[in-house]
Amino acid sequence: MACNKVLSVFRQGLFTNQVAIVTGGGTGIGKAITRELLHLGCKVVIASRKVERLNQSADEMRQELDKDSPAELLPVQCNIKQQEEVKLLVSSTMEKFGKINYLINNGGGQFYCPVAKMSLKGWNVVVDTNLTGTFQVTQQVYNAYMKEHGGSIVNIVLDNGNGMPGMGHSGAARAGIENLSKTLALEWAKDGIRVNNVAPGTMYSDTAAANYGEFNIFAETIPYIPAKRLGTVEEVSAAVSFLLSPAAAFITGTTIAVSGGSHLYKNQCFEIPDHDKMPAYTWGKSEKRLLKDAVTGKLSPVWD
Repeated sequence: MACNKVLSVFRQGLFTNQVAIVTGGGTGIGKAITRELLHLGCKVVIASRKVERLNQSADEMRQELDKDSPAELLPVQCNIKQQEEVKLLVSSTMEKFGKINYLINNGGGQFYCPVAKMSLKGWNVVVDTNLTGTFQVTQQVYNAYMKEHGGSIVNIVLDNGNGMPGMGHSGAARAGIENLSKTLALEWAKDGIRVNNVAPGTMYSDTAAANYGEFNIFAETIPYIPAKRLGTVEEVSAAVSFLLSPAAAFITGTTIAVSGGSHLYKNQCFEIPDHDKMPAYTWGKSEKRLLKDAVTGKLSPVWD
């Protein structure tokens, strides 16, 4: 599916002369965040293990930029589990742009497996990627720039407050990130650093659909979402952009659930009837019909 043009709700040039690192910035939610930051004038470094896909995605996003845009995009191959690669990511950013104002820890991964059947290797891979990887990137960015100059950090976690059967490794790692964020919000307040989280619920993206196979996996979750639809990557990106912006200057150590209310609704004893009263937020009109079908499984209102 071709990408819709970015139509951010935030003002043009909001992040001009700012520099951000987005791990996992070449696909899915990370790519939406990167595109919006670029649209708002930010210089962005994206990181991923898979260099070919990373470079291809970077080329696509560069083509979207206006000729006179102050935004720039630098792809850097990086496995966030590997300390030396993380150090290279941060040093490459500093060498190219001289500062790091924002960090979005989006890189991660998991696979479905009940805990009773999970191998120690499988557990370690997911915890090392999500929790330890986030720790390593955050610590390196702090020491390289933010300790002396301040900044804003947003971690992408999960809507898993009520547990997540089949995802015990990822749920434990993301819960660790949330607690780490609260600790850093206190430890680093004196340095002018805000640390927050965004917890997506069930979000539709082409990347997620490819990873998890049949669309029915997504459709089956809709009855358990009060909004009665899936989320969009643009809705996550908007929450991230808000937390990075001056409008969130008094917000730190918190988590914004972008879940359509599913973080409240699980295990409740009452039923919310089907409805179409909470339209999706996305960019552009050209792919409206496709997006409606993907997000709701049927036609319903979408914000223009």
